[in-house]
Formats: sequence, C-alpha cells, structure tokens
Amino acid sequence: MRRFRLVLIGLAAMLLSGCGYNAIQQKDEAVTAAWSEVLNQYQRRADLVPNLVNTVKGYASHEESVFTRVTEARAQVGTLKITPEMLSDPAAIAKFQSAQGELSSALTRLMAVSENYPDLKADGLFQNLQAQLEGTENRIAVARNRYVAAVQDYNTYVRSFPQNLTAKLFGYPTKANFSVENEKAISTAPAVDFSKPAPAGG
Repeated sequence: MRRFRLVLIGLAAMLLSGCGYNAIQQKDEAVTAAWSEVLNQYQRRADLVPNLVNTVKGYASHEESVFTRVTEARAQVGTLKITPEMLSDPAAIAKFQSAQGELSSALTRLMAVSENYPDLKADGLFQNLQAQLEGTENRIAVARNRYVAAVQDYNTYVRSFPQNLTAKLFGYPTKANFSVENEKAISTAPAVDFSKPAPAGG
C-alpha cells in the first residue's frame, strides 16, 4: 500500500513538472522578488522627500505650493499598498503608477525651484540629497525594467500550452505590467542637474 502511494506521488510530481507547475512557481517567485525591489527603491525615494523639502524650505520658505504638492504626493504614495497577490489587477498597478508619477512630477518642480537659489545649490546637505535622489531614480529605472522583464517572461509562459492549463487549474493568472503611457512618464527622472548657472536676478 505504501509503495503504491509513493508511486502515485511520483507520477503526480512528474505530471505537474511536465505541465510546467514547477516552472510557474519559479517564475511567479521571480515576479514577486522583482516587485519587492521596485517597492524598495520607490520607498527609498519617498524617504528622501522630508529632508529634501526641509532643506529647500530653509532657502525658499515662500514656495509653499511646491512643498504642499510634494508632501501630498508623498502621502498618497504611502497609502498605496500593492501586495504580490494584487499584481494581476491592472487597475491596482495603474493607480500605483499614477501616484508615483505625481510624486515624480512634484519632485521635478521642487528641483526646478532650486535654480533660483544659488546658496541652496551650494549647500552641502542639498548636494548630498540631490546625489541620493539621482542615484535612487537610476535604481528605480533598473528595478522597474527587471520587473517588466520578469512579468513578460511569466505571462508568456502561463499563456503557452500546456502550461496555460496548469496555470488555470492552480489559479495563476497573468500579471499586470506598467502601461506604455505611464512607463514613459515615470521613466523621466526629476531634473537634478545643477550644472547650469542660476538665472540672473535669482
């Protein structure tokens, strides 16, 4: 009886492997890991915002609307929690992208403000924060591209026969990916190049 049970288990394992079950697990984990890195890098950027805002505010306290927009955009980003289980929901991903795009836009405006304040641009703390932001934007781009590739690999696999049957049987739907329009928007990092001279009279 025990031998018969072991044979059945062995046959089941072979069938599942042949239908792509194990590969689906691996690819699903790869997507989850890639998404975790995307979140990690976006969180890294969000963590920079308070210090960046406070530093700029020290030199340009009257730019209140800019500070408000950045703070509100950061708060909105903080309320969105996209778990791995939600990665198959295009609406959830689109909402996440939109919020991150708003923060990118607000940071771009914050950086533009600094052009009018030479003392701010020369501030050591600001220069350090600027370098950190620039590095983080690059890391975000790399993490996002890896996620896009992982999702493409996973989706292609679970849509192919006979893996598509296994995916449906065990509840592995396709994953949502960054949309083309939003990908273009969030691929534009905030302007952090301070090599240009400050405007006259700034």
